[in-house]
Amino acid sequence: MTANFKCLFIFLFFMLTISLFAQIDGNNKKTFSAVKKSPEAEEKKVVTSYYNLFNKGEEKKALKNAKAFLKKARYPSNKASLNLLQAYYYNKRALLDSSIYYTDQALKYNTKIANDSLKNRLLSLGHNLMGLNYKKKGLFEASKKWHLKGLVTSQKHKETNLYYTHLHGLAGIYKSLGDNTNALKSYKECLEYKKDDEIRLGSYINLGDIYSDSKDYEKGNYYYNLGKQLSEKTNNQQARAVIALSIGTNYQLQQKITDALKMYEEVVTIADKNELNQIALIARGNIGDAYIDLKNYKDAKLIFSDALQKAIDFGYLDNQVYFYDELKKIAVLQEDYKSAFEHLTKSAKVKDSVNKIQKIKEINELEIKYKTAQKEKEIRFLQFDNTTKKLELEKQQEAIENMNLQEEISQKITENTILFFQNSSQKKLSEISLLKKDQQLKLLQIEQEKETKLLTIFGFLIVLIPIIGLLLQYYKRLKTQRLLNIQQAEISTQNINNLLKDQELKLIKASISGQDKERQRISQELHDSIGGNLAAIKLQLNHLVISNSPKIKNLTALLDETYQQVRNLSHTLIPKKFTHHKFCEVLESYFNNIGEASTIKTDFNVYPKKEIDALNEELQIEIFKIIQELLTNTIKHAKASKMDLQLNLVENVLNVLFEDNGIGFNPENYKPGIGFINLENRIAKLNGTFVMDSKLKRGTIANIEIPVLSNVENEITKGINVKRQLDNLTKL
Repeated sequence: MTANFKCLFIFLFFMLTISLFAQIDGNNKKTFSAVKKSPEAEEKKVVTSYYNLFNKGEEKKALKNAKAFLKKARYPSNKASLNLLQAYYYNKRALLDSSIYYTDQALKYNTKIANDSLKNRLLSLGHNLMGLNYKKKGLFEASKKWHLKGLVTSQKHKETNLYYTHLHGLAGIYKSLGDNTNALKSYKECLEYKKDDEIRLGSYINLGDIYSDSKDYEKGNYYYNLGKQLSEKTNNQQARAVIALSIGTNYQLQQKITDALKMYEEVVTIADKNELNQIALIARGNIGDAYIDLKNYKDAKLIFSDALQKAIDFGYLDNQVYFYDELKKIAVLQEDYKSAFEHLTKSAKVKDSVNKIQKIKEINELEIKYKTAQKEKEIRFLQFDNTTKKLELEKQQEAIENMNLQEEISQKITENTILFFQNSSQKKLSEISLLKKDQQLKLLQIEQEKETKLLTIFGFLIVLIPIIGLLLQYYKRLKTQRLLNIQQAEISTQNINNLLKDQELKLIKASISGQDKERQRISQELHDSIGGNLAAIKLQLNHLVISNSPKIKNLTALLDETYQQVRNLSHTLIPKKFTHHKFCEVLESYFNNIGEASTIKTDFNVYPKKEIDALNEELQIEIFKIIQELLTNTIKHAKASKMDLQLNLVENVLNVLFEDNGIGFNPENYKPGIGFINLENRIAKLNGTFVMDSKLKRGTIANIEIPVLSNVENEITKGINVKRQLDNLTKL
């Protein structure tokens, strides 16, 4: 019965994930309620109706309507929602590549949305769906990255509900990877969010599963009981039945059969009352197994017989096979081999009937497909015959109508001619002579008019052609001059921008390096000259004969104290950027100042902030220099309008992700310069990895991963450094 039990868990968690994407519809209604009469709101009503169809189970109809309406949709928010609907459809059917494609399309449209709250919500939901897709594909690391990205986005824009949704998804990834420590930590953090009962209920069940799998049954039952209380409060009877079944299984594994039977009876009561037939059958089967453990074969036989009858009534063939096998096992234990044989034959018959039903179903499906194909052919032939017959009838009708019209016209012509000849036979003779004279005069007038028209046209053309030529030349000159002016203006602006950027970089670097050099020079002078002199004086005093006198001892003590003060002062003057400020604050301030000075839009994200601020100071300085080199290359060469910097610390690995939208370059033809080589050398000294991806006109992405020491190792290294400094002082 454990396989069916796991299926119920999968179904429960599937319902929890489906309820998540209903947040799109609910939150969009809030966004568009203030503009009911706008075209965007009217279009949004149509999109919302498709989501309602999907939630009601009419998923194929919703998908068909969404695909058709996507061609007509005008607004980016609606296009993003329609693509996201298709992505959820394919995710539910495990067509993961299609789901990833439509999620990516939704994220592209999402960048064009003006409404920030809707934009951030759709972005976070897209990240969550990407995480679910890659988890189903078994790519847990990729899924974890999407959930981490969603955590950063939702935390940055204060989307609390979506933050815990991503945290719950990340906990599931940790559980799948076998990292129960991080999974427990994340699920327990999810329990702090009191506004979403489904996230809490899922966290209780998963915590119970983790502790039960590790055979810590007491903690497992503790969290199952908390989930049971929440399911009773929210009136989620299915979850209540499943949790009770889990608690009973825990008791049975601990050989607490009496407690297990109580829980199974509770499951049967809940399931029968709410018509949860499959869960009720599983509970009855577990009751029968418990009776077998107690060697109470009589009651076990009764419960299995009752469950078998219910499985027959409901038509559950798999459950029938299971109950027949259990009855056979009881008969063998009671040495009733005749009954065992009867149950075995009945089980075999059910299995055979299942196979026959499957074969008949396949045959029927093939027969239906064959018949439908034949009918479609017949319909096509009939349609073709009907169209040809219709065309022939139409042609015949047109021919008949033409014949009738011709007959009517001929009759009218004959009648008119007869009347005309009868009425005007005498007039024609006189009119013919007059007409001939008029025709001659008109011919003369027409010839004269033609000659005058030709002369005027030729004269006009002679004047117009050179004017047109002059105008064309003048237009070409203006056009070329305008293009030259535009090109010169662009070249001058580019040169000015490059000069300004180089100047700004030089000023920034000069001010920083100048301060550092001056402080280093002063510290070196204090340490080398004054400190050396004090050490020499101390040595000479120690070699005096009267060195044991109290005055000499006081002088040597005063010299030691003065030397130590000079040494401490020289060390404090050495440039340290992060002595009085936190690393993330200094880096963010520097990054934003560079963006403001160069008019480049910047975006800085860090997670988790406290752990990164607590890193070793020498490592922080190296990371700061690496980021300085990346920023310098972008400002000098990329011609970018936007830069993104993201720092993530996961499992003692610091990930630095830097991205710009500049002109990019071709990695195959790229020859690294001194700055790029220095960057690789710095990363190699830190045992890190460096990957740069770039395409022409698509920007550049730099991905750096550096292993870091834990807090305990940092403390050990700090202690070693302090000890070395004390040893050096004692030597002096």
